[in-house]
Amino acid sequence: MIPVITAFERSPDRGRGLARDMRVRWALEEAGQPYQVRLLSFDRMKTPAHLALHPFGQIPTWEQDGLALFESGAIVLHIAGRGAGLLPEDPDGRARAIAWMFAALNTVEPPIVELSMIRLFERDAHWYAQRLQVVETRVRQRLAQLSAYLGDADWLDGGFSAGDLLMVTVLLRLEGTGLLEEHPPLEAYVARGRARPAFMRAFEAQRAVFLEAQGASGPPPAPAT
Repeated sequence: MIPVITAFERSPDRGRGLARDMRVRWALEEAGQPYQVRLLSFDRMKTPAHLALHPFGQIPTWEQDGLALFESGAIVLHIAGRGAGLLPEDPDGRARAIAWMFAALNTVEPPIVELSMIRLFERDAHWYAQRLQVVETRVRQRLAQLSAYLGDADWLDGGFSAGDLLMVTVLLRLEGTGLLEEHPPLEAYVARGRARPAFMRAFEAQRAVFLEAQGASGPPPAPAT
C-alpha cells in the first residue's frame, strides 16, 4: 500500500510551496516513494474523521499500512528513516541531521511564523510597528547565527539531508520580506534546495492543486498556512 497524505483543497499559500504538505511531498520525492494525496477543505479538516488522524485539525497527515502520523517533521523523519538519501548511514551523522531537523522546526521556524502572523493579522493594531521590529530583530538574530554556521558550505552537515530539507522549507517563508537577502550564504543555500529535482517535482505537484482550484472556484482566501 502506498502512503496517503493530506493537503489543502484550496491552499492559503496560493501555490507558493509554503504549506506544510510541501515538506512531506519533497521528502517523498527525494526518497523516490510514490504517494497519493487526499485533498481537504477547511470544513473537512474539522470533522471527526480527520480529527482522529490529526487532533488539531490541520494538515498534513500520513497513512500507510495501518500507521497514521501527523506533524510534518515527524512524517519527514519517518520517511527519512525508511529509505536512502535523507539521513546519513553513520550513526553520528544521522544524529546530527536529526538535530538540524529539530533546529529548523523549534528554533528557526517559530519567529519566522510569528513574523508572518504579525504582517497578516496585526497590521492595523496600534502596536504593529513596535512588535514588528521586535520580531524582525529576533528573526535577524537567528538568520545571522545560521549564516555564520553555514559559511561557504553547500549544506548544513556534509551532504544534503532531511535537516536541510526542513530548513529550506522554513526559510522559504521569508520570501518577499527582504530578510533572507541580507545573508547571501542563506540565499544561495535556499536556491540550491529549490534547484533539486525532487523539490521541483514536489512544488509542481502542490502548485497544480492550487491552479486547479483557482480554475474551478477563483483564487483561495489569503490567511496564512
